[in-house]
Amino acid sequence: MLARLESFPLFVVLLGVAAVSMLAPAVIGYISRDLFEARVFFYLAILLSFLTAMIGLAARKKGQGISARAQLLTLLAAYALLPVVFAVPFYEALRTTTFVNAYFEMVSAFTTTGATVFDVPERLSAPLHLWCAQVAWMGGLFIWITAIAVLSPMNLGGFEVSNTQEAAQRAANLSQFSKSTAPAKRLARHAVQLTPIYVGLTAVMALILILAGDTPLVAVTHAMGVISTSGISAVGGVENANSGFVGEFVLLLFMVFALSRLTFSNDFRARNGAGLMQDPEMRLAAVVIIAIPVVLFLRHWFGAFEVNSEENFAAAVRAIWGSVFTVVSFLTTTGYESSGWSSAQNWSGLSSPGLILMGLALLGGGVATTAGGVKLLRVYALYKHGLREMTRLVHPNSVSGAAGGARHIRREGAFIAWIFFMLFALSLAFIMLALSWSGLTFETSMALSVAALSTTGPLANVATDAPIAYSGLPNTAKMILSAAMVLGRLETLAIIALLNPEFWRS
Repeated sequence: MLARLESFPLFVVLLGVAAVSMLAPAVIGYISRDLFEARVFFYLAILLSFLTAMIGLAARKKGQGISARAQLLTLLAAYALLPVVFAVPFYEALRTTTFVNAYFEMVSAFTTTGATVFDVPERLSAPLHLWCAQVAWMGGLFIWITAIAVLSPMNLGGFEVSNTQEAAQRAANLSQFSKSTAPAKRLARHAVQLTPIYVGLTAVMALILILAGDTPLVAVTHAMGVISTSGISAVGGVENANSGFVGEFVLLLFMVFALSRLTFSNDFRARNGAGLMQDPEMRLAAVVIIAIPVVLFLRHWFGAFEVNSEENFAAAVRAIWGSVFTVVSFLTTTGYESSGWSSAQNWSGLSSPGLILMGLALLGGGVATTAGGVKLLRVYALYKHGLREMTRLVHPNSVSGAAGGARHIRREGAFIAWIFFMLFALSLAFIMLALSWSGLTFETSMALSVAALSTTGPLANVATDAPIAYSGLPNTAKMILSAAMVLGRLETLAIIALLNPEFWRS
C-alpha cells in the first residue's frame, strides 16, 4: 500500500486525505441530525475522491525522482491551495458567509493559526466545528511529518541551527538528494512512525476531557486544538468548558509536546545522546514558564498593593494557575486563555498584558513541532552567542568550549538565527504596512501581524485593550493575513530557498 502511494505526487495524496476526512463531519452531522451539512460533506467527499483518482492516475510517475524545489513548491501549494478544497464544503454547508471568509477560516485552520471570523460559536453547527478542528489537526500532523522528512534534509525550519551529525552531510549532499527518490520513502516512513503517536495523544486527551465533564464535541475540538496548537474551540475557549480546572490541567500537560520534538520522537535523542532534561529548548521554556508567572505574582506587592480585595490564598492560587496556563498556552502558540487569567490580571494589576503574550507568541515553541514563532532553539543560539561575546569583552583571547546542549548548536548557528530573526522582523514590518494600507490602525495592524506570523490567531483577542474581531476586517486585510499565515507556517527561509538557483538546476 505504501509503495503504491509513494508513486503519487504528495499533493495528490493530500487531496485523497482531504476527501476521506470529509466523511467524519458527514457522520457527525447525521448523528446530530444536521442532515443538510451531512449531505454536503458526504457528496463532496465522493466527488473529491473521484477527481483525486483521475488526477492520480494521470500524474502517477513510478520511479521518478523528486527534487528539493518540487518538495518546497508542494508545501507552498499545500498551504495556499488545499484551503480552497477545505473551504468548499464549509461554504456550502454554512450558506451564510462569503467564500473569502471560508477560505480565511480554512487557511487559519490548516496553518494551525486558529483565527476565526465567527466570534459567536453558536453560529456554526457541530459538523462545522468538527471540520475546523479537524483541518487544523491534519495541518499539525502535516507539519510534524514534513518538518523531519522535507525541511530537515534541506537544513530549514530550525534545523539550520542544530549541529547534528547529519547536518554537514545534508548540506553537502543537497544536489544528490534533489535527484533521488528518497523523499517519498522518507515521507511514508515518518508518516507511519508519527501518525499513531499523534492520533494516540489526541485520543487519550479527548477521553480524559470527556471523563472530566466535557461533551464529546468540546473534548475532541480542544484535544485537536492543543495537539495542533491551533487553539480552536467549539465553545469560545477552554474557560467556557465544563471540565474546569481538571480540563485545563490536562491540556497543560499535553502542551509540552509543542515545546520540544524530544517529547514525542527519539530520532534526535538517538543521534545526539541528549535527554529531555538536557534539551536547550525545554530548559529555556522552563525558565520562561517559571519567570513570567513569578514576576506577575510578585507585582501584586511591588506595583498593585492597593488591590486589597485579592489578598487571600484562593485568589493567589487562581492567579498563579491562570498565569502558568496562559503563559504555556501562548508560548506554544496555542492561544487558549485560562479561566483564572482574569484573576491573574487583577492580582498583578495589569489590565491588558498584551505585550507579554505577544512576546511569548513571537518566541514560539520547539523546532519540528506544531508551534510557530521564531522557535526556542534559535533564541537559545542567540542567547549563547550573546554570553560568549560578553565573555570576550573581558577576556578577548579566551577559547571557549561548548558543553551540554550548546554542543548541538552549529558554529554559525547564531548567525543563521540572527538572519532568520531579521527576516522575521522585515516580514512583520511588511505585513504591518500592507494591513495599514488596507485601512487598519497601527496598533491593530501590529497585533494581527504578530498573530498571523506566529500562527497564534487568538492573540488578537488579548493583545490590545479591546478584542480585535476578524469578522470586521475588510476582505483585503483577510487575504493579506492569509498570506502572512502561510508565510509564518512555512517560514521565510523556506520561501527564500525557492529562489536559490541550485534548486532550479535539473
